[in-house]
Amino acid sequence: MFSPEGPTVRELAVQALSSVDRGYDLLAPTFDHTPFRTPDRFLDATATALAPLGPFDAGLDLCCGTGAGLRVLAPLCRERLTGVDFSAGMLERARAAAAPGGGPRPQWVRADARALPFEAAFDLVVSFGAFGHFLPAERPGLFTQVRRALRPGGLFAFPIGAPPPVASPWYWAAAGFDGVMRVRNAVRRPPFVMYYRTFPPSAVRRDLAAAGFDVALTALDEFGRRRDGSPRAGLMLARRT
Repeated sequence: MFSPEGPTVRELAVQALSSVDRGYDLLAPTFDHTPFRTPDRFLDATATALAPLGPFDAGLDLCCGTGAGLRVLAPLCRERLTGVDFSAGMLERARAAAAPGGGPRPQWVRADARALPFEAAFDLVVSFGAFGHFLPAERPGLFTQVRRALRPGGLFAFPIGAPPPVASPWYWAAAGFDGVMRVRNAVRRPPFVMYYRTFPPSAVRRDLAAAGFDVALTALDEFGRRRDGSPRAGLMLARRT
């Protein structure tokens, strides 16, 4: 699962015993060589699905990490690109990796997604692989912050996977990981919040609607369908009303 350039087991252990922001500061130099970085396949599928809905003027990559999501925003946004994250180490890597191009030059902002320093500033907000760092009780406040950062009619988009069936080994792997994290957080402070089963699509749709979004889910057919015909992955599209 890890390339030779990735973190060692010891480095991962130190990260897991740190706070979330400190842990990602430590992981930043090797993050792009881990399976935690959103695969290009998801980024490309998201960009393809969003292209007919653009172009957009200003775009924000929420919890941007090392900046991989900017490859989605760059061809879609004409005036301004921004990445926001609360890890200084991840932002440093994003800034260093940003390739010069013909589009707008990215701006990098250190901030907590639960207290964004933006108001009606963006037409498009995307996010990839970050929502496991927010407890279910924090979702309404997070979505309210995103809505506040969007201009009227602006779009909040992110890929989301269908929950694996109980018979799937992925179901039990995720359940086991979450169980270990709950034990870790019960016995050690500060907590390291990272769970795989706290972001179910049905609950997410309800919280988005309650925060003031019109919500739709479009299938990402590149990832196939399950036996019941439902998509394995979709793109959540939440438009500020």
